[in-house]
Amino acid sequence: MPQPSKLAPATKILILSGCMLLMMSFGFRSSFGLFVKPISEFHNWGRDTIAIALAIQNLSWGVVAVFAGGLADRYGNLRIILGAVLVYAVGLFSMAYADTPLLLNSSAGILVGAGIAGTSFGIVIPALMRAVPDDRKPWVAGIATAAGSMGQFLIVPFSQTLIDAFGWFSSLQILSAMTLLMVIMAIPLAPYSGANEVHDKALDQSTLEALKEAFQHKHYVLLVIGFYVCGFHLAFITVHMPAYLSDLGFSAKVGAWSLALIGVANMIGSYMSGVWSGRVPKQSMLAWIYLLRALVIAIFIILPASIYSIVFFSIGIGLLWLATIPPTSGLVAVMFGTRYMALLYGVVFLSHQLGSFTGVYLGGFLYEQSDAFQVVSSFCGQYLGFSTYGDAARYDLVWLINILLGVLAAIIHLPIRERAVGRFARAQ
Repeated sequence: MPQPSKLAPATKILILSGCMLLMMSFGFRSSFGLFVKPISEFHNWGRDTIAIALAIQNLSWGVVAVFAGGLADRYGNLRIILGAVLVYAVGLFSMAYADTPLLLNSSAGILVGAGIAGTSFGIVIPALMRAVPDDRKPWVAGIATAAGSMGQFLIVPFSQTLIDAFGWFSSLQILSAMTLLMVIMAIPLAPYSGANEVHDKALDQSTLEALKEAFQHKHYVLLVIGFYVCGFHLAFITVHMPAYLSDLGFSAKVGAWSLALIGVANMIGSYMSGVWSGRVPKQSMLAWIYLLRALVIAIFIILPASIYSIVFFSIGIGLLWLATIPPTSGLVAVMFGTRYMALLYGVVFLSHQLGSFTGVYLGGFLYEQSDAFQVVSSFCGQYLGFSTYGDAARYDLVWLINILLGVLAAIIHLPIRERAVGRFARAQ
């Protein structure tokens, strides 16, 4: 097996900066589940109220990611990231003062979602992949994804400590100020936009031509559809897991450390996914990841609730958490190259965020349906072996949907093939 290409010192600094940016952006975002219960209780809102706001956040993230990716491909990364950092900070600060559902939807939903879109994987991973040789692209995607999980591991417990010490209101203000540090990390990414790849303008495409070419490729369409399930899984667990564990009688710190443990396990899973994505068929990896997610969720819901079952679930789902990103981004790069990768990955990610919206919203909506949850809980307990109880049983139907979607996603990814298409294939 040939040795991987060596990286120049400047490239290593670039990777470090990109990873730090992802660590902060994803870490702040992963903390929002800790605020669900205290904000709901303070304002006397149903849990569905803040769930809607966080669902809108995921939708805003996905929609803005497409436009941010297209603009970054055309005009460069730095302006997009700097604007997104400012929007992110304003959204977090405004979230603390949101005393109506409309203000919460605008701040925690639209503004924060837009801020994440311009500082997260859809912008940073394409920039890093452009900076390294082809044999290093899956590896650097895995490194970047693992960095996001490092942020989840470090920042989620830190956020819970802030809440315990200063309350949720002041904690949001502190986190808002910390987001501004991301500006420093953005500067080294400036040279690595899609526009800088164009050496022959006559062979370049317009944005619409790139989109048309992508959607005429059935394997890309299957990838878009399958990534919906990834978003459903991740967003539901991130937002509702702390409250779910609290309903089972565990302290708030258990929920925070569960998310942190997911982040630790994901550092391993994401890195290994990046390594394996360069060695085995990426579509096969994705099929196994989704199938194993369904299995881990099923075992967690069937096992009696305990610290041991929580640790099992956190490690198991953590190893699979963002392991989908290296093979998914790798497939986009194989199919179309990296010229419009931020845009085309942004479209795939929009599907992910539509799934995120659905997962977060359904979790809150079905939780509040007191007339229906008794029937569903009884069915799941009697026929499927679910061991949930009390208010936690209100989540049974959404857990079941998570399992079924995991199996469906595994089936969807099987027909996908790693194949360059259109003008990119002819250029190769």
